[in-house]
Amino acid sequence: MKVAGTSAPPETAPAASRPGLRELKKQRTRDLLLRSALELFTEHGYEETTVDDIAEAADVSQRTFFRYFASKEDAAFFVSRLAESRFVDAVHARPPEEAPLDALRLALAESWNTIGEAVEQLVPLELHMRFYRVIESTPALLAAHLRRATELEEEIARVIAGREGLDIDRDPRPRVVVALFGAVMRVTERIWSARDDADLAALRDLTAAYLDQVTPALAGNWRRAET
Repeated sequence: MKVAGTSAPPETAPAASRPGLRELKKQRTRDLLLRSALELFTEHGYEETTVDDIAEAADVSQRTFFRYFASKEDAAFFVSRLAESRFVDAVHARPPEEAPLDALRLALAESWNTIGEAVEQLVPLELHMRFYRVIESTPALLAAHLRRATELEEEIARVIAGREGLDIDRDPRPRVVVALFGAVMRVTERIWSARDDADLAALRDLTAAYLDQVTPALAGNWRRAET
């Protein structure tokens, strides 16, 4: 960083740490395809939008689309997968002494802003949030969303079991607490998507309010006292 009043040139990142022109072009093409897909899904409907429509809107070929995405569904949930991976990383990073439900809640609270920033690097956050309404009103997308949510819950349950030193196949609590947490998220998403104030802050506040009302018995520490 250049210090004011000096003539030293500004420092630059090492060339090896910066993406090359080819990589930047690929990222721009992927992001354009993502934005085109979500815009078409929200404006015309998921079922009514074809891969050819998305490719045409992005001014690329169908072949180019399939270089980046395996299917329409893959493109539809690409940004969501990024957000979910941020949350999983946040759960991994929580201090080990936190009770499981506390770890989940605090990981979610911690990751709200970073998730928003990560999404904005790909597509406008407002577009991503509007797409949630499309998911709720499209049977094929809702089914895929629920399937993916189940897979995510299993992944997080295994993280919780590992944190607590539990055998997940013998102790049901990791799956139960994550299922409870996921159920709150699902109810929150459904209610939030039907409201007019469908922005990230509204979703965050509604989620926190609903989590405050879940069964307190699951909020305790599961580890046995050392003898």
